[in-house]
Amino acid sequence: MFKIPTLFGRTPKHQKFSFGPRFYDSKKEEMEERKRRVKQEMENEKNNSVEGYALRIKGSFHTARKRSSATPSDLQASLIRIGILLFLVIFIIAYLQWGNVALYGFFAFVPFYLWLKFKR
Repeated sequence: MFKIPTLFGRTPKHQKFSFGPRFYDSKKEEMEERKRRVKQEMENEKNNSVEGYALRIKGSFHTARKRSSATPSDLQASLIRIGILLFLVIFIIAYLQWGNVALYGFFAFVPFYLWLKFKR
């Protein structure tokens, strides 16, 4: 097969794809953070300053509080999980106690619940 020459320029050539992978090394990052912290502590000791120590303590308490505080969405999700688990346990107990009547009650309850939920 032969190429037809174009009038307005060259024919496009294939484009090369070059991708340089990036790696995240958490150990290296922690090491650099420790080096930076130690260097800052040494400078604070040279200056004989208590302010740097107090700021570091304050910052560590602040980050610990941010980590431990639960957001409202986390609380809501855990309440939903507990509700579903409680419903399943009650359903299993009712099924063992009353048999198919509990199953029919469940099938009657689900459409009623969905109707109440989407009525708005």
